[in-house]
Amino acid sequence: MTHSAWTEHPGALGGLRVLDLSRILSGPFCTMTLADLGADVIKVEDARGGDDTRAWGPPFQGDTAAYFLSVNRNKRGIALDLKDPDCRRLLWELAATADVVVENFRPGTAARLGFGYEDVAELNPRVVYASISGYGQTGPMSGEAGYDAIAQALSGVMSVTGEADGPPARFGVSGADLAAGMWATVGILAALHERARTGRGQWVDISLLDGQISWLTYVASGYFATGVTPGRYGSAHPTIVPYQAFPTAEGHLMVAAGNDGLWRRFAAAVGLGELVEDPRFATNPDRVRHRAELLPLIEDALAERSARDWAKLLAEAGVPVGPINTVGEALEHPQVLARGMVTEVEHPGAGTVRTVGSPVKLSASPPRVRTAPPGHGQHTDDVLTALGADPALLADLRTRGALR
Repeated sequence: MTHSAWTEHPGALGGLRVLDLSRILSGPFCTMTLADLGADVIKVEDARGGDDTRAWGPPFQGDTAAYFLSVNRNKRGIALDLKDPDCRRLLWELAATADVVVENFRPGTAARLGFGYEDVAELNPRVVYASISGYGQTGPMSGEAGYDAIAQALSGVMSVTGEADGPPARFGVSGADLAAGMWATVGILAALHERARTGRGQWVDISLLDGQISWLTYVASGYFATGVTPGRYGSAHPTIVPYQAFPTAEGHLMVAAGNDGLWRRFAAAVGLGELVEDPRFATNPDRVRHRAELLPLIEDALAERSARDWAKLLAEAGVPVGPINTVGEALEHPQVLARGMVTEVEHPGAGTVRTVGSPVKLSASPPRVRTAPPGHGQHTDDVLTALGADPALLADLRTRGALR
């Protein structure tokens, strides 16, 4: 794939060059978001093994793990051995052309390789340099390796996830990694806006733990207000009733009666209209206080029909509800398809790759899925030749195994 794929439809971030030194999930999710929006993202991988997630399978599609394919589209890929001085020099030349650098090494690792923020900013004062780590660049845990599940655990998020009578649970997806990638994107865009005014870049410092703490929002606020340690409610909401999943005759139904008016509609539709006048259930604070008495009554009523039947009936009554879809059912949902949230792209080794689309909808410059995730070192020659690298040097590096 030539560079024209990055210029035919430039997108909102067209003309922006991102040097992506990250791997696994948090950094690649951030850089894929920027790439979807039009940035020219150059993914730098190790010449020998590449991004670890290339081998994180099964499942595989072709020779590449589905995990890697999920977060690396729209990027150009090069492969270098950063322990080789010639490769480091080539990377320096790329860094001089970059608007953004993204890395998610353990703090201190990039600096030891000679590519820390201070190093790159001295070469390129306009650079926006984003570091994603487990605990950030400061604080007593800054030097420790970061893992999604550990960030979820330390943040308290796991303590409020899971059934009340069961053990704590992590999210079904890697929420700490994905949140950090989103926060890094926000920080990068803010720093680019600031650079437009000042002409100078800055360091964006994002941690998995910080991102999870930020997600506590009303849970943290409730703790600050009362000093009471929040518990687990499963699918339920701690301060709204009924707002949770209920078993039905077939499948589970998620109900979100977020105010008293919706509660009255819900009660009438499921044959519990008499409960509306019951002082135990008249207002939401009443229903929260009498949760244990109300929920069995709702469960008995919902046991008469399937989740899909109730979803249709209650939606017609104006009550927010939905059956709990499997992943496959969600990806085939008409609303999901109508919004372009499932797309596909041709991959030279994996064939047609189906992937989740971008949730960002822009009226004038929408995100596009332009290219498949790169093969290992697929664009090394294109990128480095355009940089002015000596072909003889590239051939020598490839012979030495330092370049792919």
